[in-house]
Formats: sequence, structure tokens, C-alpha cells
Amino acid sequence: MSSIIPIDLTAFATDASYLNQFVPTNVSNPTVINLLGYNSDFANVLGHNATARQLYNLDWQAFHEAGIYNKQTNKLYVTSNWAGDLNNPINVTIIDLAPSANYSYTTTRYSALAEPNGGTSYYPPGTSNSSTPPRHLYADEGDFTQPSALVSVDPVTGASEKILTNYLGRNFSSINDVRQHPETGDIWFTDADYGYLQYFRPAPTIPKQVYRFNPSTAEIHVVADGFVQSNGIEFSPDFKTLYVSDTGAAGGPLLGTNMTRPSTIYEFDVVDSKKLQNRRVFAYSSSGFPDGLHTDTDGNLWAGCGDGVHIWNKEGTLLGKIWNGVETNNFAFLPGKVLIFSNAQLWIVENLKAVGREVCKDFGVC
Repeated sequence: MSSIIPIDLTAFATDASYLNQFVPTNVSNPTVINLLGYNSDFANVLGHNATARQLYNLDWQAFHEAGIYNKQTNKLYVTSNWAGDLNNPINVTIIDLAPSANYSYTTTRYSALAEPNGGTSYYPPGTSNSSTPPRHLYADEGDFTQPSALVSVDPVTGASEKILTNYLGRNFSSINDVRQHPETGDIWFTDADYGYLQYFRPAPTIPKQVYRFNPSTAEIHVVADGFVQSNGIEFSPDFKTLYVSDTGAAGGPLLGTNMTRPSTIYEFDVVDSKKLQNRRVFAYSSSGFPDGLHTDTDGNLWAGCGDGVHIWNKEGTLLGKIWNGVETNNFAFLPGKVLIFSNAQLWIVENLKAVGREVCKDFGVC
């Protein structure tokens, strides 16, 4: 029997409290996760045998962003959340995916990383993309002494190096998330103000923009602007569309939350693998802020939002939610599974039918 709870949109349309009969309210220490179907296609995306459960509920926020796999170590690398103290910087939580490890974790730091946030698997110039990616690439927000940067890490040896620290002489604010185009090798990334809004970066001196960087030539371009806070970034499976979220409603401790500002995902046409055209609204999050973005191989877009993971089809129709009731910043597809990061909580959906866009590349399993 399917564990998906069907949501009656006709009833929901005239009763704002309709959802409360299916999920707990005023969640502060969540232990429950539900699969909520807003569209009949949701079961075909998750699979009729999908189940969900909590793996960890910690007293610190170990599971925040990134979620990068390395095949050689068979581990997943997740950045922790900012703890509000420069003496307690963001670290990397390493989850062991070996069956015998039962998702046990350790933590580490890398010498070139100051305050890492998003990340992706990475083929440096001169490496072949016919095998699994040898490195990770982190969006490093920087701090008061170290610039915001793109940082390449070898998860096997621990070696790390900054590959980009500025836009033609101008410092970035807080590089937030990053993707590599598999055909061109270009790095596409977003820059936001969250380091400043959380009191560990200087005041911004550059707009919130989306960039394209060629690591072979060091050529860099601004490809999109006009964001309050450019945040999550992801390609469609055919790389003809780029999704970028604007989480301007999240102002951090400095500005606070203002839900009249954007919690919006935009989509762009990717032209000649280099430029963006035809910006338009793709979706607006009904809860919180759409942070980490990933697509599956069928073109559905998944986003970490204020009450779990929301899933839309390529037309922007909300198919359903993996609901846990709390802010969920990111997640990572594994073969037949997805791990969900809600800061202090780590969740898993198993028997998953959907296949993440990058699963074949990263795991070597298609």
C-alpha cells in the first residue's frame, strides 16, 4: 500500500487550515515525515513503495547544505550550518554510505575552506568526464579575513585550493551554490549576502548575481542579475534550462524574515551553453524559502523549502511534498534513495523511483 497521503486541492482551496488534519502543527523538534501528494503523478515520481524515516535528530546543525558524493570513499559530504561564532566555523559532515556503516558520520575541515555552503562534484581542467568526478567544488562564503571563493577539494587526500576569489578585482559577497556544466566544464554559481546578514562577512560591494566561470581560461561572466538573494542553482537534465532561486524573504539575523519578498524559483533558457535568456517565474514556495535545487532525470525540479522538499514537474505544477515541518535547506539523491538535510535532522526516503540528474555521473550507476 502506498504511504503517500493524497491532498484534496478543492478542499484546500477554501480552507487554509486543511493541511493540519494530516500533519503536526507548531513543529519544533520534528520526528515525523510524511509524503503528501498534491497531484496524482506524485506517486509515479516517488514510486508506490517509497517510505520515509528519520536517521538523526542532533543537538547541533550538522546537515545543512552541499551533499556531494565521492565514489572512491563511498561517502557523502554535507556542510553544517553557521553556528553564529567565528570560533566555531562551518565544517563538513561526512556520512558513510557503506551498508555496514548505517549512515554513521564524522566531521572535518579543509585548509582552504573558511565557511562552506553549497557544493557539487567537480572535474578540474584536464580530467576526463568519462569517469566519476575526482573532486568536490564548494561555494565558500568566506569570513572577515578570507574572501568568498570557489574551493576545490580532493576528498580522498584532503587537499584543497581556491580556484576563484573575485570578479575581476571585486570581491564576491557570499558565494552560495554551484554547478558544473558537463559539456563545457564551466562553473555556474550564485552569490548572495548571507555572510553579511549573519555577521561574518563585510558589507556587500557587488550586486547579487549569477556567474559563469571557465576554470581552464579563468574567463568569468555575469549571466543574470536582478535578484534580492540569488541562492539555489540547477540545470534541467538536457541542460537547456537553468533554475535559480531567489530567497530574498530570508534576511538572516540582520534583516529578519519578510515574506513579502521573494521565495521564488526562476527559470532561464540556456543559449549556446553560455548565456541566459527569457527569465520567467517557475514556482513560488508555499512554505519558507526554496534553497537547494536538484532535478531528476524526468525533468522534475526538487527544492528544499520551509517544511521539507517540494517537487514540481517541468511545467511548474506542484506534484507533492516530502513534509517534515521544518526548514530544509538541501538534500542529495542516492541510487534508489534521497537524503534530506534539515540542519539538526537527517531524513531518508527509500525505495525511491526517481533518479537524480547527477546520480549516474557521481555513482557510476544509471
